[in-house]
Amino acid sequence: MTEDVSERVVELAKRRGFFFQSNGAYGGVSGFYTYGPQGATLKDNVEDAWRDRFAVAEGHMEVDAPTVMPEPVFEASGHLDGFDDMLVECPECGENHRADHLVEDDTEIEEAESVPTEEVEDLIAEHDLVCPDCGTELAGQPVEEFNLMFETNIGPGSSQPGYLRPETAQGIFVEFPRLKEYARNQLPFGVTQIGKAYRNEISPRNSIIRVRELTQAELEHFVDPEEDEPPLHRVEDVRVTLYPADEQEKEEGGYVETTVGEAVEEGILTNDWVAYYLGVAEPWYDRVGVDMDRFRFRQHLSGERAHYAADCWDAEAEIDGDWFELAGFAYRSDYDLSKHAEHSDEEFTLFKQYDEPKRVERATVDPDMSYLGPEFGGDAGDVADALERKAERDRAAFDGEDVTVETDGEEYAVPLEKTGFGVEEVTESGEHITPHVVEPSFGVDRTVYTVVAHAYREDEVDGEERSYLDLDPEVAPTTVGVFPLMDKDGMDERARDIAAELREDGHDVTYDDSGAIGRRYRRQDEVGTPFCVTVDYETLEAGTVTVRERDTTEQTRVPVEDLSETLTALRDGDRTFDEVLVAADAE
Repeated sequence: MTEDVSERVVELAKRRGFFFQSNGAYGGVSGFYTYGPQGATLKDNVEDAWRDRFAVAEGHMEVDAPTVMPEPVFEASGHLDGFDDMLVECPECGENHRADHLVEDDTEIEEAESVPTEEVEDLIAEHDLVCPDCGTELAGQPVEEFNLMFETNIGPGSSQPGYLRPETAQGIFVEFPRLKEYARNQLPFGVTQIGKAYRNEISPRNSIIRVRELTQAELEHFVDPEEDEPPLHRVEDVRVTLYPADEQEKEEGGYVETTVGEAVEEGILTNDWVAYYLGVAEPWYDRVGVDMDRFRFRQHLSGERAHYAADCWDAEAEIDGDWFELAGFAYRSDYDLSKHAEHSDEEFTLFKQYDEPKRVERATVDPDMSYLGPEFGGDAGDVADALERKAERDRAAFDGEDVTVETDGEEYAVPLEKTGFGVEEVTESGEHITPHVVEPSFGVDRTVYTVVAHAYREDEVDGEERSYLDLDPEVAPTTVGVFPLMDKDGMDERARDIAAELREDGHDVTYDDSGAIGRRYRRQDEVGTPFCVTVDYETLEAGTVTVRERDTTEQTRVPVEDLSETLTALRDGDRTFDEVLVAADAE
């Protein structure tokens, strides 16, 4: 990012208690941030707004899973083998850098993450890229894959290896056998989670945009791919700015300004479930304060799309000319549940009842244990179980001379004639199906940063320069600041009483009697407090207070008995400040 807003936001965030690098007393550790009093509340408010829209309003469940999980979970999910970033090491100073980021920063290539490793090496040489720290040329240096997982041990001694989760999703997937019971074994159902994830980033940067400990808000929506359809009619008129893959690949490609419904009809959005959640997310981002003129949905290029994702779109925001990801919307098919079924002893399916019983063909196996026993020893039973699962899920695997199955990370080839494979016709009342998964995954920290950066304003008030945050009352850390005009003649006691009454009515209140009244206004403006209430002599004499609005700095007088109701209406959007001004003038 350039200087400008980003640097000013980082400085304001540190000075006013939004967020700052952790462990400063010990020199700090890159990629770890502490949320101060203002930031912690702002972050909580963003999370509450997400929970309200994506969990409560959609009727989904919420869970809170552990952040440490055993190694087999990530063997099944593929994170141990495929959760990598590109690393290049400087031969002079020894610093490690994200190779794709170096390419993006110093070339016209926007999505180097989707470029193969060997091509990134060529781009580094072609563009004469150098180490950002010491200026040494990086041409000829190998670009290697670096796994981002944080490893740990569970228990003492010969302990069980484990990892800090790199995403909250696996904590939902591994509990599917129990969660489906809470959903009464009925599809579709969704499970949400807001929590910490950990990624050992090669080069954390841009404040809380790229960190090693992050907060995610994820929804895993389990659906029957043959029957369940999203309620697209609810979002079909939502206007969106789309950046499809084919437009990105054009020399002068551009955005598609359209509605969700039109994008589905024209085949731009090919998955209805992804389309639905883009339509839900667009107004939500507007609701929490993202500038929608600097917001888009970008489709993943083929090279950057996860192997399990049939389609994936990112919500992206722009700050100082740079675009970065806020959320991903992926159709993960049955990849996750199938993988955990293969690697565990649990069933990751649901029983789907037919309207009427019907005759169907069923693939069966009757493994020759006299062959499997001597051939595979103690693994023979697991191989037999794996053959049974394979027959249920992938009948075509039995078309060749050998059948390959996997158990505990090892592959075993079994001659077809030793599997006892056959197909029989039976009457069934239903079938076990593996649900597909639709996943909207939100980065909370990046959303918080964007909300602050997009809310940052500068103007001039009474001949003085002012900076303030134009935060929506729903997410602002404080709803109202309460001040006594002066700390005497009972004004301070009355102001404290009013602050306490407002807190009892559910308002987030800060009390401030330090310094000149103008300076107190400026402090609250800078942390985004929408309204300030001043207690003065007229309060003591006539029972009214001054209410000031942050953005315009306009003021009006409101009776104390109407204050809480007025602030509630303003906070909830039921009244505008202009309407309050008109009502005051009428009186």
